Amino acid sequence: MRFIGNILWLILGGLVLGLAWLAVGLLWCLTLIGIPVGLQCFKLSSLAFWPFGRQAVFEGGPVSFLLNVAWFFLGGLELALIAAAVGLVYCLTVVGIPFGLQCFKFASLSMAPFGRQIVGC
Repeated sequence: MRFIGNILWLILGGLVLGLAWLAVGLLWCLTLIGIPVGLQCFKLSSLAFWPFGRQAVFEGGPVSFLLNVAWFFLGGLELALIAAAVGLVYCLTVVGIPFGLQCFKFASLSMAPFGRQIVGC
């Protein structure tokens, strides 16, 4: 069932979300200081392509907190608002609720992505 959900997710918007995270990661990797940020964006990009059956758990510390604060003001808020808006549109139909919930997961991840590890359920 996870495979079918992931394929439908990829077709119905996950491809765009994953490519957006990939593009943001590539932009961050253009600078030496931004490479750790870009690598985290690549992790979240892989989650954006195949979200069903996987989740992000927080395992960060004070450095992750500081990076999350900086990230929030340097792009995280915009990504979170976009993901939340798309999630609301998906939740208008009963069939779209699982996809909307995945978008809400990405909205919360967009606000604080650092210190998160991707694990399978």
